[in-house]
Amino acid sequence: MGKSQIKNNIRRLRFNNDEMTQQQLADAVGASRQTIIAIEKGNYSPSLELAFRIATAFSTPLEEVFIYENAEPPKKK
Repeated sequence: MGKSQIKNNIRRLRFNNDEMTQQQLADAVGASRQTIIAIEKGNYSPSLELAFRIATAFSTPLEEVFIYENAEPPKKK
């Protein structure tokens, strides 16, 4: 299976949302600030539930917060 990466727009969304701090986002979604930092830096992929809570905190569709990039095209069967 090819390498894939989940990218995100959390930093941009925070600043577009009255310059929300990482702590404010963490409080809104029930996570720690350290978790938000790790997700924002791309060092940690959130659970599906947390990803939806983050998107909901910004009133934004999940696809606008997180972007899935697959390094290799899918193999044909």
